[in-house]
Amino acid sequence: MEPEMTRHIHNITTLYLYMAIELSQKEWKLGFTIGFGQRPRLRNLVARDLITLVEEIRLAKVRFGLPENASVLSCYEAGRDGFWLHRWMLEQGVTNLIVDSASIEVNRRKRRAKTDRMDVGKLLTMLMRYQQGERKVWSIVHVPSPEEEDQRQLHREMLVIKAERTRHINRIKGLLSSQGVVLKIKSDFFCQMETVRLWDGSRLPEALHARLIREYERLQGCTQHIQQLELGQEEALRTSNTPAMAQVRQLRQLKGIGLNSSWLYVMEFFSWRGFHNRREVGSLAGLTPTPYQSGESAQERGISKAGNGAIRTMAIELAWDWLRFQPQSQLSRWYQERFAGGNSRTRRIGIVAVARRLLIALWQYLETGAVPPGAHLRAD
Repeated sequence: MEPEMTRHIHNITTLYLYMAIELSQKEWKLGFTIGFGQRPRLRNLVARDLITLVEEIRLAKVRFGLPENASVLSCYEAGRDGFWLHRWMLEQGVTNLIVDSASIEVNRRKRRAKTDRMDVGKLLTMLMRYQQGERKVWSIVHVPSPEEEDQRQLHREMLVIKAERTRHINRIKGLLSSQGVVLKIKSDFFCQMETVRLWDGSRLPEALHARLIREYERLQGCTQHIQQLELGQEEALRTSNTPAMAQVRQLRQLKGIGLNSSWLYVMEFFSWRGFHNRREVGSLAGLTPTPYQSGESAQERGISKAGNGAIRTMAIELAWDWLRFQPQSQLSRWYQERFAGGNSRTRRIGIVAVARRLLIALWQYLETGAVPPGAHLRAD
């Protein structure tokens, strides 16, 4: 009876052609196999050469004796190539998984060998384990639709431009500080520079003065760019009737939540990810605790800081705003009772807890319409 069962399992396994792809800018490495005991077939091809990729899949089926209509199960690690290859594979009838690189198990020795060949082999092994039921062997990236992905461009561009603006401001302050000068960077910055005198009464050096002018002009460009993006947000909020915009409007009804925070939460988090429970919400934001216990040693190492960094940063900022604008809410009162009287470290720990609980409460608010306990809506 056991040999018959073994042959049956083997037949089920060989119905799949397993394929793993190690992506890079110039070259892709492919790995094919049909089971754990089969040596992988490895091939290289020029990056983004889809015609050759289709041919390699066909040749791999011939090599392993599979029919032309045999199912193909593929995977590759998430990275700069995004989701286009995944969508193309689905069009070709290939079942594809995009893997979170940080979730792949690695050897913990100080030095470990790493090559593209080894990476492909490891992906193939984990792909087979995943297909045969080990769902926790790695984490799979949830792929947005092209429309959902496109909705994320506006606020992501704004985050980049705001970071550039901050760099320009800090650079100007640093250059002035190197000469013992402190100026407020306002609209009359050019006029202020004309009146600046150094410690000996002299004017700013000519080259430095010219550099500061160019730096401030770049700063102005960033400011204008941000204003244009904000106008685009407001226009979309007024005119768009998409489900995502409806969620943005719903979040903005709560006092203490503005356009930028509600937009980021919806476009990056709530509008398309399809959370099943509160643990998934906290985990994807990296706000879950990371306990460490071994033998008699047990300690808490803070939050995991995994997942979406922009959401995590915004969650912390919004938690402080929530305490300010929703002081009578149940969550704010909980913080005041447990953490407000402690030292700065205790308060920081408390605000992270508020951020996690508030994020979950906002998810529930969007899902069910239930306002967070004790929270107030905007009067307008």
